[in-house]
Amino acid sequence: MSRTMIQAAVTMNQLQNKLDVIGNNLANSQTTGYKNRQANFSSLLFQQMNNLTDPRNAEGRLTPDGIRIGSGAKLGSINSNMQLGALRNTDRALDTALLDANHLYQVQVIENGVTETRYTRDGAFYLSPVNNNQQVMLTNSDGNPVLGINGPIVIDEGFDDITLLPNGEIRVTRGATTEIAGRIAVVEAVRPHLLEATGENLFRLPNLVELGFNIAEIIQPVGENEQILKSGTLEASNVDMSQEMSELIMTQRAYQFNARTISMSDQMLGLINQLR
Repeated sequence: MSRTMIQAAVTMNQLQNKLDVIGNNLANSQTTGYKNRQANFSSLLFQQMNNLTDPRNAEGRLTPDGIRIGSGAKLGSINSNMQLGALRNTDRALDTALLDANHLYQVQVIENGVTETRYTRDGAFYLSPVNNNQQVMLTNSDGNPVLGINGPIVIDEGFDDITLLPNGEIRVTRGATTEIAGRIAVVEAVRPHLLEATGENLFRLPNLVELGFNIAEIIQPVGENEQILKSGTLEASNVDMSQEMSELIMTQRAYQFNARTISMSDQMLGLINQLR
């Protein structure tokens, strides 16, 4: 197989991964709090051939002299764009939207018997009965507990009204009395690009040992008195449909170009083999 065919085959495989990312973005264009993901490419190992020796060729050049023969492209990274999405009113007491782009809710997830804290921008919360219906727990749409400053937020039943305040506190009314039943523990992602998407609109911390970071360098708590959220509101996905469709068309054309490269190279090799 020629070098050209190898380059095209390698690049096609990576372009397929980008198509998968774009497809995932389009599928989540209506998902609350979803952050679109962007695929970034880089060149594989390439060989520099310095075949220009005339000093005049270097005048005004912005790139190295010579020819760079590479081995195709690779998917360098997939990053989440944490830009705020549009806010839409729902007038539902347990719907909330974070007001800062790098703020995240914490959710407790049990997977394969292991309890892990994950992070999300989805502020559509629900009350799930616990302890023989004597109490209710604040959860996300999948039933996973939303974490407060002291762990999962559990409220005694029998209240008449519930309100989420801008600083994350949960106020419940029982007859003529009002009490604060807990506070949602919102955190700030200091390095949001290091968070790993896990599916279900959630993020997790990476392997901190491999990266040489501690958790405080990635995630930090938000002050108790800050106005961090707006109730009765949800944050829409920040996927730009027109941009995603443009990226889809360009990626498909690049894929077709590389496929055509393999086809033409194969035909040329066939012609060469037929020469007498």
